[in-house]
Amino acid sequence: MINKSNEFTRRILNFPAIRPCESVSFSTLLTSLINLGQTVCGFKSRAFFTNKKNARTSIHLIETLVVFLEEIRNGSSRFEVSMALGLSELHFIFQRVHHLLEDCARDDARLWMLVKSEKVSTHFSVLMRAIAVALDVLPLADLDVADEVKDLVELVRKQALKAKFDVEKDDRRAMRRVLGIIDQFESGIAPESSHLEWVLEHLGIRSWSECNKEVKFLESEIGQEYLTAEKREVGFLSSLMAFMIYCRCTLFPSVDNARKGVPQKSDGGWSSELLSCLNADDFRCPISLEIMTDPVTISTGHTYDRSSILKWFRSGNHTCPKTGERLICVDLFPNHALKRLIKQYCHGSGIPFVESGTQNRELTRSSAGAGSLAAEQAMTLVASFLVGRLMAGRSEEQQLKSAYEIRLLTKTNIFNRSCLVEADAISPLLDLLLSSNPGAQENAMAALLNLSKYSRSKTIVVENGGLDIIVNVLSRGLTTDARQHAAGALFYLASVEEYRKAIGRIPGAIPGLMDLLRDGPDRAKKNALVTILGLLMYPLRTLGVHVLDSWN
Repeated sequence: MINKSNEFTRRILNFPAIRPCESVSFSTLLTSLINLGQTVCGFKSRAFFTNKKNARTSIHLIETLVVFLEEIRNGSSRFEVSMALGLSELHFIFQRVHHLLEDCARDDARLWMLVKSEKVSTHFSVLMRAIAVALDVLPLADLDVADEVKDLVELVRKQALKAKFDVEKDDRRAMRRVLGIIDQFESGIAPESSHLEWVLEHLGIRSWSECNKEVKFLESEIGQEYLTAEKREVGFLSSLMAFMIYCRCTLFPSVDNARKGVPQKSDGGWSSELLSCLNADDFRCPISLEIMTDPVTISTGHTYDRSSILKWFRSGNHTCPKTGERLICVDLFPNHALKRLIKQYCHGSGIPFVESGTQNRELTRSSAGAGSLAAEQAMTLVASFLVGRLMAGRSEEQQLKSAYEIRLLTKTNIFNRSCLVEADAISPLLDLLLSSNPGAQENAMAALLNLSKYSRSKTIVVENGGLDIIVNVLSRGLTTDARQHAAGALFYLASVEEYRKAIGRIPGAIPGLMDLLRDGPDRAKKNALVTILGLLMYPLRTLGVHVLDSWN
């Protein structure tokens, strides 16, 4: 009776519930209600990071009710009609309680549930009182169950009415501390590390990956909030995300294995063993070579990203791009299972996943600033901290961690790029390209690729001798990923005519791109190809000679 489809994603602190159909049989309703109650009781073994007392009290009350429901199932059925109304109402309430407990137990939304503790407490109070009202409707006096069971139900009803569902003292204290730190950010003041650590300890966040999961959740919520007309929570969510990013960057000395931090979902999630056998190329659209965000399958059984295959059809093509087979039907069938797998893979691998149809909104967000004054000031502090850790003389581990953080921060956000450029991140990143550590070189090159999308950074890269260094990585990079990132960076740098000419004059540039085009994986080939096409806008005869020589 409960829809368990994974195709619908419920937003946190929203509790969609369906009232049982009036025509459902009494035994089916009762069995479904007992199963739902047992599912709620299963949260006894789950960890609650905030709102612990309210959650435990609610579970205990419903656990007692399940005993009563089992007695009804084993007893007389003379009062099925009069019982149905109350049980239907309980079924509706149990669904909502289940959603609320699910949110309280989430391990990626601890900070959000903390700052929403007042709202959460109110939800618990309203739902428990609704249970008391539903129990009032039941004809307890006429039921063929033991008097002790009736007394138990009456006790539950009274407790549900009288129980106080208040915000716990420690939660309130932690909430005040978080809000105080956000105020400090607004004033451009770096908070005390001990205050940050106290909040994270209260929330049970003890690793980089746990902190990063909080960042990803808040980022997702900001995206959802931008879809609303009011956008009421955007500023507050942005401030909270800045809080967690600051913690992630400043408190944790290293990045723990992100794959080990992937939550194992029981509702259709895939195991880490399966995900470890996959890589990003398995999820790329055969047309765009980008990771699919809205995979759809056509009649030949092949899957493409929706936007890419629609462009293919709109261009007058009525064939399958992979097989060339002419299509009688051009209907698109959403591949929900693949989409969930891609989302889980991206979440575990630290790859941003932008839902289909939200790219324009993401661009608007990234170009509009950090979302709040606190987020802007916090990002300025983070940029200064990370660049300081990149400087020569720091340990290799600190440099590696800082380069990785810069890589993440500059992936999609224009404001973050501007802050890091202003903090002089480019010069130490170029120095890190000369590192013998493959991870350090790859992260630094990926960060420079992201920064090269920002107009002011192009001049700084060139003035610091970056073209020759990047071409060297293109030709002799320690990893294929570093080489493909170098090709991507050259593409953006080549958008300036003067720099396009300078790249064309570097002897190793074209041979390096051609090697990548011949031997690299699909994504590397795409980066190399678009860069070559960009450079071909530079009409020097020598550039054409370089291309021809590279094919020979």
